[in-house]
Amino acid sequence: METKISFKENLKELLINSNLSQAKLAKEIDVSQRAVSKWLIGQAEPTATNIFKLAMFFDVSSDFLLGLKDE
Repeated sequence: METKISFKENLKELLINSNLSQAKLAKEIDVSQRAVSKWLIGQAEPTATNIFKLAMFFDVSSDFLLGLKDE
């Protein structure tokens, strides 16, 4: 069984590769910085709408974000 990368790990990597802060991402997708922070530490998971916003913003699939598929 292959281990997939988790949502929070994918989001961290996307933030680092895009040189974005949590606050900047939050502003870009219209959520609070606290929400982004909770996603990154695994305290909360984004809604389907926010997964869609993240996928569109980073130009990746929602499957990639959720760790279901490599991109």
